[in-house]
Amino acid sequence: NDANYSIINECLPYVSKRLLTDQSERTGGALSTFIFGPSKTDEDRIIDYDRVEQLVTGFGSYTTSTSGELLGQNSTRAEQIENVATQLLDLLATEEESPLQSIFIEQVAKIITASTRTAWSNIRENSGSLPSGRSVLGFLLDPLGIFRTSPVIRASDLDERTVETTRNLIQLLTTTAASSSSSFDVSTLSNAEIVEITSIVVAKLWERRSGVAKTSNRLATELLRLTADRLDKGEREILVVPSPVIEAEDVSEIKESQPSRKNSSERLASARQILATIE
Repeated sequence: NDANYSIINECLPYVSKRLLTDQSERTGGALSTFIFGPSKTDEDRIIDYDRVEQLVTGFGSYTTSTSGELLGQNSTRAEQIENVATQLLDLLATEEESPLQSIFIEQVAKIITASTRTAWSNIRENSGSLPSGRSVLGFLLDPLGIFRTSPVIRASDLDERTVETTRNLIQLLTTTAASSSSSFDVSTLSNAEIVEITSIVVAKLWERRSGVAKTSNRLATELLRLTADRLDKGEREILVVPSPVIEAEDVSEIKESQPSRKNSSERLASARQILATIE
């Protein structure tokens, strides 16, 4: 009879764990629907922050409960961190591409390319501008302006939305990591524990070196694919070069020069008439 009780919230940790770990195509489709929502079939799809927040929160609850079982078994803090590292590697560093890894690689590649273009645009704008309208840095690196309007280096609205979503995700992961580590303070780890944890992580990465290498290759391939698609589908922007500003003094000089031109034309016509009379 608890008014705050929710079956969905109670089942969320298990559902999140199932969506993230099940490698079947059916579950992969459900994962895409859950993460992207109605835009799951769009080529420029970006993960829905609110949906990912539910998924991460649910999986975090599942991980916390697992860590609680380890605490009940009088496990050390190094063993708890080892358990978390194992779960992350099982999810992301798999030799065979899983639905979660496919989505993860796709979104990481989009984040890398969008962040790079946005950072380059900001640096270029902050370098100052020349009278021609070009940035100082852009002129130094590309004097001929070949890549000035190239879609590969110019940030778009999609890039800005991707960067904003990334900021929110980083904040979410930071908050989740802080809450999950509430059972112990990481800053209180001794030097011996740090050495032990480092050895465990290195050993785990070496143990999964094949999966890590294949995951890195898939990420590099996705980066190349995104760049090629942007070149193929992107259109160069049409930049309007600002016209030179005419000062008030220049305007007055132009106006003053107009009567003199008129007078010279009248004198030329009079000279022609005199020549015609003499002939």
